[in-house]
Amino acid sequence: MTWEDAQWYCRDKHTTLTSLVSETENLLALRKIRQDIITERVWIGLRYLSDRWLWVDKHPLVYQAWPQGGDQDHQCPAWKRCGALTKGGLWENRDCQERLHFICY
Repeated sequence: MTWEDAQWYCRDKHTTLTSLVSETENLLALRKIRQDIITERVWIGLRYLSDRWLWVDKHPLVYQAWPQGGDQDHQCPAWKRCGALTKGGLWENRDCQERLHFICY
């Protein structure tokens, strides 16, 4: 699903797309997606709005798992404004219209 479709699905069936507010939560989500046969990355509840990244459930963005060095596209995304967790355990900013699996909270 697209990021918005995944968000609507989660809100209808569960609560919302997951927020990975700590290293522990990031590792738990990573364990889940590594066990399933799914896309290389999954949508999480991270969205770039008003010049900053925000969790859709209003948790503060304290813990972060962006790649270090190299591509820092997430710092000022032009059009990749939705967050995804990779099977490598890092976050990526992706085009919100991509179709990925997702994790509901």
